[in-house]
Amino acid sequence: MLISLFVACYNDTLFPETGKAVVTVLERLGHTVEFRQAQTCCGQMHYNTGYRPEAIGIMKHFLEVFRDAEVICVPSASCVAMIRDHYPKMAAEAGLEAEVAAILPRVFEFTELLIDKLGVTDVGATYPHAVTVHTSCHSLRSLHIGDKPQRLLKAVKGLTLIELPNADQCCGFGGTFAIKNAEVSTAMLNEKMNAIAQTGAEICTAGDNSCLMHINGGLTRLDAPARCLHIAEILAQ
Repeated sequence: MLISLFVACYNDTLFPETGKAVVTVLERLGHTVEFRQAQTCCGQMHYNTGYRPEAIGIMKHFLEVFRDAEVICVPSASCVAMIRDHYPKMAAEAGLEAEVAAILPRVFEFTELLIDKLGVTDVGATYPHAVTVHTSCHSLRSLHIGDKPQRLLKAVKGLTLIELPNADQCCGFGGTFAIKNAEVSTAMLNEKMNAIAQTGAEICTAGDNSCLMHINGGLTRLDAPARCLHIAEILAQ
């Protein structure tokens, strides 16, 4: 299968190893991965901060770049949620309902792609570490990913999966929420870090590097033993 990687702009800029890991996993499973150089952003940052016309322009560019893609893999639940939940609303304004409706069934979050589309849980990974899973708000409440990350991790050789207490609680990032509501965000982050500490896990993983960046920043400042790593980077091992 030819799979188009929409890496997400923040991964491209800050976490390029995640994109490389996605390619490693999918190629190991026998698929061909392409990276369309013209890709930019899903428009979530613009849409969520009130720049609706700019977000519509970004949506149009996304549609142009990926219009003929067979399958689109996105290692970011928040970006997929933006596309599924908000592109149809913007499309109604821009007269692009048919184009958006046509592309939505081909857009998959990384763990969705592996389990729902490719029918795989064991990707041939080995990772001898204790791992806990942070469930991002978008993956839980928008995409309803469920236990897909856990199912994939349970199949990893040598990995010890530890349940995270209060896993459904937000980490406090929320993009500009962490800037506009810093004190509330920090309190939420502290609760999340305490939950991670309770597990004794070496690694906290998720499908969203935005959450992991926030959590890892807090863990680093506290000199905590745990660190964060995108699930694709574990499955690529």
